[in-house]
Amino acid sequence: MAVTNIIRRTASQVVPFAVRVVGRTQNYRHQSSALFSTVVNRSATSRNFFRNSTPSTFHCYSTKKASSDESLLKVIQAEILCAEESDEQDEVEEVPEGFPFKIEDNPGQQTVRLTRGYQGESIDVEVHMPDLVTGDEDENDNDADGSERANQSQIPLVVRVSKNNGPSLEFGLTAFADEIAIDTLSIKDANVAEDQIAYEGPDFSDLDENLQKAFHKYLEIRGIKPSTTNFLHEYMINKDGKEYVMWLKNLKKFIEA
Repeated sequence: MAVTNIIRRTASQVVPFAVRVVGRTQNYRHQSSALFSTVVNRSATSRNFFRNSTPSTFHCYSTKKASSDESLLKVIQAEILCAEESDEQDEVEEVPEGFPFKIEDNPGQQTVRLTRGYQGESIDVEVHMPDLVTGDEDENDNDADGSERANQSQIPLVVRVSKNNGPSLEFGLTAFADEIAIDTLSIKDANVAEDQIAYEGPDFSDLDENLQKAFHKYLEIRGIKPSTTNFLHEYMINKDGKEYVMWLKNLKKFIEA
């Protein structure tokens, strides 16, 4: 009888303890499952954040590059409009009546070519872009002869006079306002090999003064005179402006491509 009571008391103590243990175990499992879910969710959130944030870095870089290009395009377009307005104001007059040369002007090139025939001669003139002088002239900034050429706008020219595909005379000129200076004079022979160095004569300024005047007259008769070069000066200034606008538009096309 005493033994039976002991067994019953022991059982009554063991059963509640077992229930508490099982409950705690289930609760632990529930908490563990919830904790695991939280960790997984946070991990997924972290991965999603990384996925979302990583492309945005490249997107930001791309946006900055695009923004930089757009700013450059705006500046170029503003410069185009300014240059076009300037061209409209500086529009050159039509070729004057009696102009002795045919003008060959190809867009995109630095030079303009003039051609004409004169008493069996072929005259070819290469006109270069003007060397412009802006600002106030310094009265003391003259050369040794007291000339003011250093303060004047000018255009370089190369004049070739040839006969029957033989040797030709080549003049290097600088045209100022109402004045033409002969810088060089040489004889060019097409039959002379390129590796041969031909004698080109003395400096033109070292020639006898009468000989210098005679060559100036020689060119004047063939159409190289101040009335011709003054028009060419205005023509080349206008060409310089047009070429600049074309250059800007080509830049714009490249940036936009």
